[in-house]
Amino acid sequence: CGTVDGPGIRFVIFTSGCPLRCLYCSNPDCRYLENGRKVSVDEIIAEIQKYKSYMEASGGGVTISGGEPLFQSTFVREICKRCRSLGIHTALDTSGFCDLESAKSVLEFVDLVLLDIKSFDPVTYTKLTSVAIEPTLTFAKYLDEINKPTWIRFVLVPGLTDDPENIAGLANFIAQLNNIERVEVLPFHKMGEYKWEQLGFEYLLKDTLTPSPKQIQAALDIFRNRGILAI
Repeated sequence: CGTVDGPGIRFVIFTSGCPLRCLYCSNPDCRYLENGRKVSVDEIIAEIQKYKSYMEASGGGVTISGGEPLFQSTFVREICKRCRSLGIHTALDTSGFCDLESAKSVLEFVDLVLLDIKSFDPVTYTKLTSVAIEPTLTFAKYLDEINKPTWIRFVLVPGLTDDPENIAGLANFIAQLNNIERVEVLPFHKMGEYKWEQLGFEYLLKDTLTPSPKQIQAALDIFRNRGILAI
């Protein structure tokens, strides 16, 4: 369980499989589907129910992360559906890079979306993730269309995503959406670097510094100046 992936105490599920190759990924061990451990929906629900009282007391619930959870949309939908029947709040932590039609059936049973938008500049986005930004923006617009409560997560990486124009572009995009409850500015860190080394992957951001308090405040101010709750 954790307290950083949605409101209250959360039971966090990390699914395997992800089409993105984010340079700062904290869970590169979740990159490939075959690296995961096979479990049934019944097994996961049984484990979740052990912590239900803690989640309820704190206003928490279940968060499904990854990897990219929508990479296994049928499985994730069933977990969320079962949680809904048990009165357990669900949050989906996603990049939004997915087949939208498949995602729609999942979102029906999701209470909150944590949408990771890595960058607003298309070139930087692709450099960071190896994929295009358009599917994520389309996903964000659909969430607004169905009025799905959403938190935007933006990782502040010095020298990559901290350009004021990039942040302003994202802020302007978000300001047009009516379903966004908050923006979380997450300072870049290297806590997942050791996993990259263990897996034999090259960690290209080893010389990148964490953002300073001044850089973090500057990013927060850009969002706040557009009337967005940023933390």
